[in-house]
Amino acid sequence: MARITLSCLPASWYCSVSLLSLNCATKQRLLFLVLLFITSILLLATYQRQLWGTQHRPGARVNKYFSIVESMEATDILNSALNYGIVVDCGSSGSRVFVYYWPPHNGNPHTLLDIRQMRDSDRKPVVKKIKPGISTLANTPTQASDYLEPLLRFAAAHVPTSKHKETPLYILCTAGMRLLPESQQADILEDMVMDVPLEFDFLFSRSHAEVISGKQEGVYAWIGINFVLGRFDHPDEEDATVEVTTGSENQPPISRRRTVGIMDMGGASLQIAYEVPSAITFSSPQEEEAGKSVLAEFNLGCDVEQTQHVYRVYVTTFLGFGGNMARQRYEDQLVNSTLAKNGFLTTETGLIEEKPYLDPCLPVSMSDTITRGNHTLYLRGQGDWSRCQEAVRPFLGLHNGTMSPQGIYQAPINFSNSEFYGFSEFYYCMEDVLRIGGQYSSDKYAQAAKDYCTTKWSTLKQRLDNQLFSQQADISRLKYQCFKSAWMYEVLHSGFRFPSDYPSLKTAQLVYDKEVQWTLGAILFKTRFLPLRDLQQETLRQGHPGWLRPSFVYNHHLFSLCLLVVVLAILLYILRLRRIHQRELRQAEALDLLWAEEGEALLP
Repeated sequence: MARITLSCLPASWYCSVSLLSLNCATKQRLLFLVLLFITSILLLATYQRQLWGTQHRPGARVNKYFSIVESMEATDILNSALNYGIVVDCGSSGSRVFVYYWPPHNGNPHTLLDIRQMRDSDRKPVVKKIKPGISTLANTPTQASDYLEPLLRFAAAHVPTSKHKETPLYILCTAGMRLLPESQQADILEDMVMDVPLEFDFLFSRSHAEVISGKQEGVYAWIGINFVLGRFDHPDEEDATVEVTTGSENQPPISRRRTVGIMDMGGASLQIAYEVPSAITFSSPQEEEAGKSVLAEFNLGCDVEQTQHVYRVYVTTFLGFGGNMARQRYEDQLVNSTLAKNGFLTTETGLIEEKPYLDPCLPVSMSDTITRGNHTLYLRGQGDWSRCQEAVRPFLGLHNGTMSPQGIYQAPINFSNSEFYGFSEFYYCMEDVLRIGGQYSSDKYAQAAKDYCTTKWSTLKQRLDNQLFSQQADISRLKYQCFKSAWMYEVLHSGFRFPSDYPSLKTAQLVYDKEVQWTLGAILFKTRFLPLRDLQQETLRQGHPGWLRPSFVYNHHLFSLCLLVVVLAILLYILRLRRIHQRELRQAEALDLLWAEEGEALLP
C-alpha cells in the first residue's frame, strides 16, 4: 500500500496516511498541503540559521573588527565569488599598487563592502613600489602608461584573468603631481586614459584617473582607519555614540557609533581630520567661506537618498608644521636673530665656539652647529623644556584662535565625547626614547620630556649604546627629541587646544599591528555604490535557483510576512478539507438513506 511518511517531523509527530483510502482530489490536495508544510519548515530553519548567525556572542564584535585586518591567509583566488579592485598611489617619491578583494555583499544596505588587502601564496600583501615619482614625467607625459606598466602587470598577475573585466582600477596621484601645472597634469592623465585600456582589461575610465587634493587624501585616510576600527558598523549597547545632525530640517538627529579623529605629523607637514557631528554656525560670511574649504561632507551609504551614513569631516594640512620642518624654521630664526643681535650689540655670542648660543631645546651639554650660507652658529644644549615650549610656541602662527597665520578655520571639537589617534611624530615622540607610546597623558608625557631634556648628552649616548631605547631611535632622534617633544605638546594643546586632561588620545604607529593606507579609504569610497547595484540585480533575478540568499533573508520583516501567508494558506486548506470532508459525509449519509429506502421498497 502506498503511503506518505512525514519523516521531516519530530518523532512525536510521526504519522502516515494511506493513499488508497482517499479519493483522487483529496490525494492531490494532501500532497500539496504536505509540500507546502515542508517548504515552510525549510524556510523557517533557514531564517533561524540566519538569525542566530547574527547573534552577538562574547567577543564577537572584537573578533569581527580584527578579521578585517587580521586576514593573514593567502587569498583564495579559486573562489569565484570574490571581487577585486586595484588602486595605484602615485606619490611624490614613487608609486605603489595595492590589490584589494572582497566577498559578495551581505545584503544589508547600511554596511560597506568588506574590503581587505590581497595576500599572495606566501601570505604577503600584494603591493609593489617603483621609483621615482610620476611627476618626473612632466616633460615626457607620453611615457606615463609605460611608467605604470610594471605595476599593472604585477596586479594583473595576481587577479584571476576571468575577473579582469569587472575589476575596477583607480590611478590616484598625490603631492608630486599637485605641484605641476594643470596642463602637465592633464597630459599625463590623458596618456593613462588612452593607453592603459589598450594593454589591460580592467574596468578603467577617465574618471578613474585623477590628481586628488590634500583634502581628499585626508578624508580617505580617515575613512580607512575608521573602517578598520569598525566605526561604520551599527552601535552595540556598550559603544560610545554621537548624535549627528544631517542638515535636513525634517530629519531628526541620528545616533550612531562615535568615529575617531586622526592627527598625523610627518617631517614636513601636519594633518588632522575628524568628524563634526553637529551643524556649524558661522559668525561671519568670511568664516563660513573659510570653513567650507576645510569641511568635507559625503555619503558612505550605497543609497544617496538615505542620510544615515552622511559624514561631515574637518580635514586640513599644515605645511611646514612637521617635526623636521618646524626645527628648520626654528634654526633659521636662531641664525637670523643672533646675527641681528650681535650686529647691534657687537657681541660674538653663538658666532664662535667659545661663546655658544644656549639652546633650551637641546639636551644638556650637547654641542651642535647650524650653517646657513657663509654663517655658522654654535649651539650648546641647555635642556630647559619649559623654556623650549615658550620658544616654539610662536611658530604655531596662532591667529584669532586658529592654527595658521592665514587664518585657517578650525571646526569645534567636542572634547567630552570624542576620540583621537596620533600617528608618526606623535608616536615617535612618545615611544622612541620616552617609551610611553600608546595612551596619552599630558602630565606623564610632560614629566618624561622634562626628565629627558635635563639628562646630560653623554648619558643619553650611553643609553643608546646600551640599547635602552627603541630600535628606531638613532643619534638624530636623541638630538632633536627635546625640541620635537615640546613642539608636539604645543601643537596639541596650544594649537589644536586639546585640554591638558583630555583622556581619549592614543598614539600609534600601526592599527592592529598593520599600516593602514589611505588607498583603503579611497577604494571604500569609490565602491560605495556597488552594494546597491548588487541589491538591484538581486531583485531582478526572480526565479533564479539561488534566490534564497542572505540579502533576501536579511529583511526579516518581509520574510515574516511571507511566512505568515504560508501559515494562513495551510490553515485555509485545512478548513477547506474539513468542509469537503463534512460535505462528503452528508452526501454519504443521504446516499445510505436512499439505499435504505430503495432496499425497503424491494422487500416482500
